[in-house]
Amino acid sequence: MVSRSHHRDRGKTNEEEQESRTAPTTRKRKATKKIAPRQTPAGNARAEGLRLFNLAGRPTEEQFVLVYGKQGPRMTWEERANAGIPAAKFQAALATKRSGR
Repeated sequence: MVSRSHHRDRGKTNEEEQESRTAPTTRKRKATKKIAPRQTPAGNARAEGLRLFNLAGRPTEEQFVLVYGKQGPRMTWEERANAGIPAAKFQAALATKRSGR
């Protein structure tokens, strides 16, 4: 009786047998270009609001109320600037309000 492996490998040299056992070579994938996601107008407005929030020193709700009044946290940065205190001057206005207590 002849083993199955003997029939399968008949005629192969030792090198050929080793090559057939190694993992097949894989193709390298082409590098895909990353496309920046398109921003919507709402996304642009939110990004600008966050930029101004950081510029103002990341104020808390209490600080908004102290500087702008009750409606301070609900106001947009444009409304706050129209009220006389833009984001860039927020910390100075906050210091003035705190010392004026």
